[in-house]
Amino acid sequence: MFAQGLNFDFLNLPLMTAAGLLFASVLAAIYSARLGFSFLLVFLLAGMLAGEEGPGQLRFDDFRLSFVVGNVALAVILLDGGLRTRLQTFRTGLKPSVWLATVGVAVCAAITGVAAHWLLDLPWPMALLLGAIVGSTDAAAVFSLLKTSGVRLNERVEATLEIESGMNDPMAVFLTLALIAVALGSTAAATGPAVGTATMALELARALITQMGIGLALGLGSAWGLALLLLRLRATTQPAAGVVGLLLLSAGLLVFAASSWLGGSGFLAVYVLGVVVGNRARKAVVPALSLMDGYAWLAQATMFLLLGLLATPSEVWRTFWPALGVSAVLMLVARPLSVWLCLKPLHFSRDEMTFISWVGLRGAAPIVLAVFPVMAQLPGAQVYFNVAFVVVLSSLLLQGATIGMAAKALHQAMPEQTDEEAMRHVFGDFELAAHSPMGPVCNFYGLPSPAAGADGSLGEWMALTLQRPAVAGDSLTLGHAVLSVRKINPDGTIQTVGLRLEARDDAQ
Repeated sequence: MFAQGLNFDFLNLPLMTAAGLLFASVLAAIYSARLGFSFLLVFLLAGMLAGEEGPGQLRFDDFRLSFVVGNVALAVILLDGGLRTRLQTFRTGLKPSVWLATVGVAVCAAITGVAAHWLLDLPWPMALLLGAIVGSTDAAAVFSLLKTSGVRLNERVEATLEIESGMNDPMAVFLTLALIAVALGSTAAATGPAVGTATMALELARALITQMGIGLALGLGSAWGLALLLLRLRATTQPAAGVVGLLLLSAGLLVFAASSWLGGSGFLAVYVLGVVVGNRARKAVVPALSLMDGYAWLAQATMFLLLGLLATPSEVWRTFWPALGVSAVLMLVARPLSVWLCLKPLHFSRDEMTFISWVGLRGAAPIVLAVFPVMAQLPGAQVYFNVAFVVVLSSLLLQGATIGMAAKALHQAMPEQTDEEAMRHVFGDFELAAHSPMGPVCNFYGLPSPAAGADGSLGEWMALTLQRPAVAGDSLTLGHAVLSVRKINPDGTIQTVGLRLEARDDAQ
């Protein structure tokens, strides 16, 4: 009688629908990954199919809930990515990532904004705002697709892509909020004296420094305390991996929310927290990484499903072709140019810059940022969401599905250490110690003496010629030989060098 008087359908039906949708999406994503489609793309399309204009006919237009879920999910993803980032990778990836996450995002946003102005006929403030929304790469897409691509990249490229995707969200959020304020000001009637350009630039610079400073300080301070706590717990109580995972998750969300509440960058704070804790308390964190991976996948799946539900195909179709043009400019012009400007002075090779340009993946972050203008009640804000959706869809479909092929075509795929045949194909048949004197090596193999570094060792000559921190896979040509960095010491110096002799014309 008591049970018959209660009706829990308000809980059971939504839960059953959400769980069923998530289960079907995960299952479809597993099979689609074998066909080369992005795992995340399936969740986005599943949300659209379940939406009000799809077979599921679920009406969902709660932008506030999507904003909350999107921010929390991005925080979880950044925390998981930070925990897996080793400090050694900052040796090769920090400087290029900082340039890409700041100057690169600004350049990419500006060029994309110009395209949006011409293709969508948007006023300049609104066009630049659209550029800022889609101008940064997405941590969720980069972290997950690099893991599932099936290729092992050289350390410099992989570190640059991962650290950049973890660091550029703060810059994108800052530009988006600043340009929303500018766009709102341009659409409102003038009620007072106009603010000068120099004053506005000064205020924006001050706000950026404040946000980054608070986020960095809070992330570092909380990371030091959390790492110390985890090490003490491991030495005394030895908590289960599940408990450690819950501690990491709750601490990450706490730092993210606290930094945002204090006016700092929550995304930067939570990423720094993950990096520092993952390295200072490595032995305590490693057992919980599988659980954190589950949290990150759940966050990605939920976020992409909700964003797919938000999309209305008929609305997206109205601006589909101009939005596709914006996406093409972003992928083929804005991203490559920004990468070239930032990485060419750092002596990245042409193939490396081309690959990094192509893997400038757009994922959930641009769509979450596109919710900002909607919540700010900016006139015409729906167009941002529609364009961002097309940009993300085309990026996942074209770039996400071709990461493996691009890595092989651009010679960025590294062989596995255990595959001796592949190692010999890449590094040649000879393995030399990096401390071997350069002169005898050249004499023995009939190579010309280099103009600089001939008196030092083989490793010293390669480091001098490369003009950048060496990584496994770096290669140089000397006469009829190709010399490749085969192994790197923990301190970053070259340990062994592979040598491959090319065919030559004996008559010459």
